[in-house]
Amino acid sequence: TNMVEGQINLIDAIERTIALTNPDGRTYRLDDQVATLLVRPRGWHLVEKHVFVDGNPIAGSLFDFGLYFFHNARRLLERGSGPYFYLPKLENHLEARLWNDVFVWSQDRLGIPRGTIKATVLVEVFLAAFEMDEILYELREHSGGLNAGRWDYIYSAIKKLGRRPDFVLPDRVQVTMTVPFMRAYTELLVETCHRRGAFAMGGMAAFIPSRRDPKVNEVALPKVREDKLRESSDGFDGTWVAHPDLVSIAKEVFEQALGDKPNQLDRQRPEVSVRAEQLLDVESSGGEITEAGLRANISVGIQYIESWLRGVGAAAINNLMEDAATAEISRSQVWQWIHHGSRLKEGPPVTRDLVLKLEAEELEKIRRTLGDETYNGGRFKEAIEIFEQVALSEEYVEFLTLPAYDYIDL
Repeated sequence: TNMVEGQINLIDAIERTIALTNPDGRTYRLDDQVATLLVRPRGWHLVEKHVFVDGNPIAGSLFDFGLYFFHNARRLLERGSGPYFYLPKLENHLEARLWNDVFVWSQDRLGIPRGTIKATVLVEVFLAAFEMDEILYELREHSGGLNAGRWDYIYSAIKKLGRRPDFVLPDRVQVTMTVPFMRAYTELLVETCHRRGAFAMGGMAAFIPSRRDPKVNEVALPKVREDKLRESSDGFDGTWVAHPDLVSIAKEVFEQALGDKPNQLDRQRPEVSVRAEQLLDVESSGGEITEAGLRANISVGIQYIESWLRGVGAAAINNLMEDAATAEISRSQVWQWIHHGSRLKEGPPVTRDLVLKLEAEELEKIRRTLGDETYNGGRFKEAIEIFEQVALSEEYVEFLTLPAYDYIDL
C-alpha cells in the first residue's frame, strides 16, 4: 500500500539506503548532507481501513505516527537527530492535548526522554487561529512552533461559515495572503509564536518552475520573491517551497532578513493587536467571481482528485504543486457560489446546470491535452463522480477525502 511503502521509504531514508532508478536508467541517491526529516501523519478525521482495533479502523494519525516512531526513533537519536513531526488539521487545543498525550505515552513506552519529540502544528483550520496560544501551551514540551497555511485555511473558513452571505469569497486566486482576514491571521501567528519563544513558519510557495518555458518563470518567480519578502519582513523564522529550484530564492530572501541569526525570535511584534472580528472579516476581501475562476475550480478540482485516486497526492497542475487543499477549496467555492446564487462578473448566476456545462467543456480540454489513451486509462470517471458529489450536493460535505477513500484500495 501507499502508506506502508511510505514507511519503508522513511526507514531507508534514515539508513541512507534509499535510491530510485528511472525507466530511462537515471539513478537518484541521497547526498552526504541531507535535509532533516519532518513526518506528516494524517489528520484526526481520517482512518486507516486496513488496520482494526476492537473492531474499528484505527485512526490514520496513530497508524502513521506509531509505525514511524516505533521503527525509527532510536536510530534517529543515534544519528544526532530526532523524531520530528508536522501536524495537520488541528481544530483546537484539545486535539493538541491529545497529540501531547500520545507523545508522552509513546516516549515512556520506548524509554525515550519526554520532550524528545518535536512537532510543528499547521494552523490551517479556521477556528484554530483563535486558539494558537492554547495549542502552543498544550504541546509546550514538544512544540516546534506553528506554520501558516493558505488554501486549507480558506477552505476551512468556507466550511465553517460559508453558509453566511457575508462569507462568500471571490475567485481563489484573488484571496491572497494580504487580504485583511489572512493578514490578521499571519500577523497574529508570528506575534503569538514569538511571545512564547516558538518558531513561526511561513506558507509554501507552490509554483513549479518550468525548464522549458522561461516566460512562465519570468512572471511567477518575482511573485515568489515578493511573497517570501513579505514573510521575512513580518518576522517569520523560515518558509516552505514546493520545488528545489525555489530554494535559492527563499534562502537569499531569508538570509538577508536574518543576517547572522538563525531565527527572528527577537522580533516580538508588540504592535500587533488582532481582534476576533479581524480574523472573521472575510467580507472586506473584495474581488470578483468570474467564469475563468469557476472553470479553474472545476478543472483543477477534478484533475487533482483523479491524481489522488491514482495514489499521487502531490500533483503538478498548471505549474503549481497542488495537494488536497486545492481540491477542497475548489469544490467548496463551487458549492458556496451555487448555494448563494452568486453571479459571475460576466452576468449569469452560478447554478448546477452551468457547472455541469462548464465541466463538460473543461473535461474535453483535459482529454485533448492528455490524449485519449491517457485520459481513458486514468480515473476521471470516478473523479467526476466524487467532484459532483462534494460540489453539487445540497448539504456541504466536510472532507472530500472521506468519500474518495471508498474509491481506492491502498
